[in-house]
Amino acid sequence: MKKMYINIIILAITFISVSAKAQTTSTFESISLATDSFWNGSNWSGGYANGNAYFVNHYDTSFGFASWNGFALSNKRDSLTIGYSNQYSAITAKGYNSSANYAVAYGNGARIKLTGAAKGKQVSGFYITNSTYAFRDMKNGSAFTKKFGGATGNDKDWFKITISGFKNGGNPADTAIDFYLADFRFTDNTKDYMVRNWTWVDLTSLGNVDSIQFDFSSTDTAGGFGMNTPGYFCMDNFTTRDISTSVVAINQTQNLFQVYPNPAKDFIVIEGNDNLSSISIFDLSGKEMIKQIISNGTPISVASLPVGMYVIQINSASSTQIKKLIIE
Repeated sequence: MKKMYINIIILAITFISVSAKAQTTSTFESISLATDSFWNGSNWSGGYANGNAYFVNHYDTSFGFASWNGFALSNKRDSLTIGYSNQYSAITAKGYNSSANYAVAYGNGARIKLTGAAKGKQVSGFYITNSTYAFRDMKNGSAFTKKFGGATGNDKDWFKITISGFKNGGNPADTAIDFYLADFRFTDNTKDYMVRNWTWVDLTSLGNVDSIQFDFSSTDTAGGFGMNTPGYFCMDNFTTRDISTSVVAINQTQNLFQVYPNPAKDFIVIEGNDNLSSISIFDLSGKEMIKQIISNGTPISVASLPVGMYVIQINSASSTQIKKLIIE
């Protein structure tokens, strides 16, 4: 009997490992752009498709001048020029891993719609960095914006995006993610930062979604007209996982053990009707993250695990059980 359960575990972890690799990455490299140029929706197409995602764009001339919001596309290389005229450049002066093209997001409500195999499934995440426009304004200040940290460096400024998932035709997901593009709230000013490299943002905690929305906020709101910090960021390698979170619900026929709290943050406890011997926690690629000898009721630290979904293998003297574990 025990051999049968071990074989089920091997099959389950193998299945998870294979399924987790079913992903698609929007690198934007397949979209043609002239060297050192951008696309901002002026052809009225409403956006562009890449990978298993559609990047929504709104272009408008109804006020007598051209404006846009949502997602543009760029391969601009200017990391130095300050101001609005340089709104399409990333502070990195290149895409992720020195690639040419990357996306530029502007304005609250910028949205990505999942398509094809990705629709209604998990999103792995994407790489993000500041635009040159936002970075230089936060670093130096301008006629319209303040220098982050202020004259003394002690002002507790921040600039962030809130990432929300939507599912079932527009209902918000249960979780939203905040990512700070600049954070000066530290007591030790040497820890203050503005993002200037490509940085991975994990979106798996949003669960199964149909679309992703991005909204900006900042401490720089002087003047009463809302946020003064330029509401831009740059994105590359938007990666859809193309699998449902239900893929981990494998071998749930036995229920000898209970895991709580679940979702968890700092620790979990396992209790049941059998004597525990050990546990192993795997990520969705099948990588073993934690292995520990335990007994019933022993707190297990999970504080080192990134936010996301995991598989916990619970071993006792007479059985082995697999359960889903969420870290938030």
